[in-house]
Amino acid sequence: MHAWLCENPTGPEALAWKELPTPQPGPGEVRVAIAAASLNFPDLLIVQNKYQFKPPLPFVPGAEFAGHVEALGEGVTGLAVGDAVASFGGTGGFGTHTTVAAPLLLRLPAGFPMDEAAALLCTYGTSHHALVDRAALRAGETVLILGAAGGVGTAALQIAKAVGARVIAAASSDEKCDFCRGLGADATINYTRQNLREELKALTGGRGPDVVYDPVGGDLAEPAFRSIAWRGRYLVIGFAQGGIPALPLNLALLKGASIVGVFWGEFARREPQANARALAELLAWHAEGRIRPVLDSRLPMSELPAAFERMGSRGVRGKVVLLNG
Repeated sequence: MHAWLCENPTGPEALAWKELPTPQPGPGEVRVAIAAASLNFPDLLIVQNKYQFKPPLPFVPGAEFAGHVEALGEGVTGLAVGDAVASFGGTGGFGTHTTVAAPLLLRLPAGFPMDEAAALLCTYGTSHHALVDRAALRAGETVLILGAAGGVGTAALQIAKAVGARVIAAASSDEKCDFCRGLGADATINYTRQNLREELKALTGGRGPDVVYDPVGGDLAEPAFRSIAWRGRYLVIGFAQGGIPALPLNLALLKGASIVGVFWGEFARREPQANARALAELLAWHAEGRIRPVLDSRLPMSELPAAFERMGSRGVRGKVVLLNG
C-alpha cells in the first residue's frame, strides 16, 4: 500500500508519499480499500500540530474516507468483505488502505457514489447535529449560515432547506453568493462589502435570524449575535477565520438567546444511537435528492499537496476530494 506519512507535524509540506506494509485488521477492526477521501479543516490542523487530537508519530492523516471492506478482524459482525462503507475516524484516510474500528464505519446503500460518500459524514453529520438536534430548527424559521459556500456551509444550507427553513447565506464574494443561491439559499449577504447587521435587519424585517450557524468565528461573530432574534440559537461550529471571539454575555440576556456548542465527533461517541438515527435520516434525504455533497474538485490521492493548497485558497466551494485508482 501507499500513504501520505506525517513524521514531523510542521505542515503539509512535510508529508511524504511512501510505500508501507498493508495493515492487518486486529480484533474488532476492518481493513478498508480506500476509494476516496475528502479534506476537512482539522486535517490541516493535525499536520501542523495545532489540533486537540495529537496522534503518535508517525501517522497517516485523513479523517474522512470511503471505500470497500477488504478484510475483517476477529469478532466483527454486521459487515462483509466487499461492503461499501464510509468513515470519519480521525486518521488513516490519505492512502490506499487503512484499518479502522468497525463501529466507526457506516455501511452505505448499494450504488452510493464513493466521492460523495467521502464528503458526507463530517460536514453533514456536523450540520445535522447542529441544526436538527442542538438548535431544534423548525420549518418556517430563518437561519443565517456564515461561510455558506464552504464544506460545512453547503451541508448546513441543504439540511436547513430540507427541514423547511428560510436560509440567509453569508459568504465572502459575489461569486460565492451566486453559488449559494444556486443551492437554494433564499437570500445572500457578501460580508466583505455589505454590512452584516444592516442586511440582516432588512432581510428579516428587523426581527433577526432565529438560528445563526457559525463555522467562521473571528470578527463576524459579534455582529451576527447582536442581530439574532428573540429566543435565537447561536451555534458555535468552529473558527475558520482563526480568531476565537469573546461574545458579550449581556447580549444573550437581552435577547433571551442561547449560545450552543456543537461537537459532532463527541456527540457520535457519547450518543451513538442518536447519531445512527441522524445518519439514517441523512442517507434517506440523499436517496430522495434533498441533499447531495457539493464537490469542489477531485484530485488523485498522490496530489494531496495540491489539494491542501486548493483548500487554503479561500476559493473552495464545498469539499476537495482525493481519489484512488
